[in-house]
Amino acid sequence: MTKQNGPYYDENYLRQGSPTNTTFAETIPRIQATLGTIVLPATGVELAVGIPLQFGDVVANLSFIIGATAAVTPTAGYVALRSPAGALLAQSADFATTARAANTAYTVAMTAAYLVSTPGLYYACISFTAGTIPTAHGMNLGNAVVAGAVITGVPILAQSHGAAVGAVAPATIATPTTVATVPYLIAT
Repeated sequence: MTKQNGPYYDENYLRQGSPTNTTFAETIPRIQATLGTIVLPATGVELAVGIPLQFGDVVANLSFIIGATAAVTPTAGYVALRSPAGALLAQSADFATTARAANTAYTVAMTAAYLVSTPGLYYACISFTAGTIPTAHGMNLGNAVVAGAVITGVPILAQSHGAAVGAVAPATIATPTTVATVPYLIAT
């Protein structure tokens, strides 16, 4: 028997156990999250990574995987969701001094879930304020130019911004710097 069309279901969807009637979105396919040494921005700086979301998705949590380096002496941090334009839509409570061990997955709840009304490339964000910033599992694009707006109209895939943000995400992305590191983040 020959197949004349493409797959009925996206292969990455099937790799995740075919979740039904639930939000499941990733910054990159899980199978590409190979390195445990993706460098997160400096202490108190937010990393915003593109994540495709569909109409009707409800983002209540963001998950991430700490890489080979654990957070040492953490004092603040958060995960957040931003609109395609960079406006803050939802944020978690402050990480405070919560330990983040190496090679461990964490799921962090938003203080309020966000219902997506317009499909697009939103931004899943993470920030740590700590003596040693942890690394993350994800992928390195090799050059920040690849993550940037390569041509007019193409969204930025990964950018850092802010300084000394601590426990509170800035209202918008201001003066961003495009980066080549894309951690594996999951919205559920």
